[in-house]
Amino acid sequence: MSAVKPSAALAAVAIAAVSTAAFAQAAPAAKPAMEKCFGVAKAGKNDCKAGPGTSCAGTSTRDWQGNAWKLVPAGTCLTIKTPRGHGTLEPQA
Repeated sequence: MSAVKPSAALAAVAIAAVSTAAFAQAAPAAKPAMEKCFGVAKAGKNDCKAGPGTSCAGTSTRDWQGNAWKLVPAGTCLTIKTPRGHGTLEPQA
């Protein structure tokens, strides 16, 4: 009987280790902070309302439309280059 007890203890330790590893992998990753970036969306590729005449996502009418925005990782908007200049944090005409 003494041979069974160490095996049972070893099995319990193995199950606990596997359970802990599975739980650690199941935790969702934190989403990065995002910001609205105006003037960087291609026509029809904006994330939401792009000013008068549009209702929501995918309704911008021209590339780099100044009042159309996309969500980008926080801190990157002003570095995004387009043929019309850089992205902005405020809508443009």
